[in-house]
Amino acid sequence: MPVRSVEASTEFYVERLGFEVLHTDGHLGVLQRDDAQLHLWQAGDTSWSGRADLAARPVVSGAESFLAGTASCRIQLDGVEGVEGVDALYDEMAAADVLHGVSGRGPLDTDYGTREFHVLDLDGNLLTFFVWR
Repeated sequence: MPVRSVEASTEFYVERLGFEVLHTDGHLGVLQRDDAQLHLWQAGDTSWSGRADLAARPVVSGAESFLAGTASCRIQLDGVEGVEGVDALYDEMAAADVLHGVSGRGPLDTDYGTREFHVLDLDGNLLTFFVWR
């Protein structure tokens, strides 16, 4: 996930989302919660902002500052907990005040067979936690 500050985002993921740190060096953070592993990278490249040749030579570093807050991922919950597990995690995330507004009323049962809810990180990246029903 592209983030403005790996240090601040790592702290957020640990304190608010319950992840643990496997590695961090200021530019890359590797975090884990249960079987889910997530990588955070510094999206701090601003060299593109003053360039006049953007049309001829597009920005492609992968660390551009405008990427922070534009990413999303889906994290599947496994195990015997099933629907109860996603509901318990929802309660934990609600208490941490990290839910996306669309998830304010609880996990949703989708027409495509999942029960899910959405969380926003410090930069506004979207994480969807789900189980197959």
